[in-house]
Parts: sequence; structure tokens; C-alpha cells
Amino acid sequence: MHIGVLGGTGPAGRGLAARLASVGLEVTIGSRSIERADAICEDLVKAWPDFTLNMSAGSNKKASGADVVVVATPWDAAASTAASVADQLKGKVVISMANALAKVGDEFQPLVPPRGSVAASVQAIVPASRVAAAFHHLPAKELGALDHPIESDVLICADDPSATEVTAELVRLIPGLRPLDAGRLSNAAPIEAFAAVLLQLNVRYKTRAAVRLTGIDAT
Repeated sequence: MHIGVLGGTGPAGRGLAARLASVGLEVTIGSRSIERADAICEDLVKAWPDFTLNMSAGSNKKASGADVVVVATPWDAAASTAASVADQLKGKVVISMANALAKVGDEFQPLVPPRGSVAASVQAIVPASRVAAAFHHLPAKELGALDHPIESDVLICADDPSATEVTAELVRLIPGLRPLDAGRLSNAAPIEAFAAVLLQLNVRYKTRAAVRLTGIDAT
């Protein structure tokens, strides 16, 4: 499977790109700056010589030609980036992983984007695509640390069941991650907002906490 990561030069985007490439997927890192995307690809390959990372760099338009596309831009650029490649995204599963957050003093606070969540905003701007919300609670540094598994549940929201299943298949490929169907896209709002809580915990306790829910048999 070929995965395109729009805005893949940021910490979360490049971390997820590296993790997906490490399990054998073809990954294209997209960016407004092809030079920046090239540099990130080179850095990741050099950083992890023990892994065969099938990665390439290109524009966001090039990355949007992949089978599945991840929107990993900052939250306030997610909808506009998706809109810029809307034709290429038609009929595809598009995964939104951005959280609308702001740092106010020493606290992280959730924001309320248009339509209640970043994922819903992306779905509204590309109605011919099947948008899923996922990967919000994975620490970027842990994602990109390929020398050990990342332990977490991944909550997935989508209005199209096939988008949930395709996203869950990707999650299952990554050791240590467990996909959980968290309902329709409307549930993305509290999931995105909860990232502020995790960030605050990570700062306070100097760790990289993720989410693991008990009492669920998802086998």
C-alpha cells in the first residue's frame, strides 16, 4: 500500500511516515517545499540505517496520489491543504491526525475549529473523500523512534465504515498499536481536545504518555 503524508515534514507527520515505512509500506512525504521534504527523507534514512525505508519526497499534490492519504499539517492548515488537492483525493480514505490546540501560559488548551473538529472540517471541504480521524494521541517523538515499539490505542472516527476499516488495517501493521472504532466523525471533537490533557501530563511528569483503554476485547 502506498501512503501519502500531506505536511509530512512536521514532527507528527514525519514520525508517522517513518513508522509506516518501517513496516514495509511505501510512503511519500508531501510538503509545500519539495526541498524540505527531500531533506526530511534523507535525514530519516540516515537516522535509521538498520531499516529499509521505502520513502520519497514530493509536493502535497504528488503525495495525494497515494492509495491512502494522511493530513498531518498544523490544524489550521488541514482543510485548506486538503482543498488544494481535492481532485486527487476523490474516493480515497483521508486520515486527519491534527489537534486544534493553543498554549496559553503554561497550559495547553483545546480550540474549537469550524464544524467542531479538524477532521469534520476536512470532510466538509472534500465531501467526495472518506475521512477518518485517527493517530491524535501518539507522541511525535515516540512515533519516530523506530528502535522500540510504541504502545497505545488509536481511536478511529469516521462516517464511512470502510474508512474506519482501512485506517484500522494501517494501525494493526504497527507493533504495539491497537485500533479502536470510536464511532462517527462527530466524536472526533472530544478526541482531538483530549490531546491537550495528554500534552499537559507529558510536560508535568516529563514523559511521553499515550492512551491505553482497559476492559475492551478488540480481537
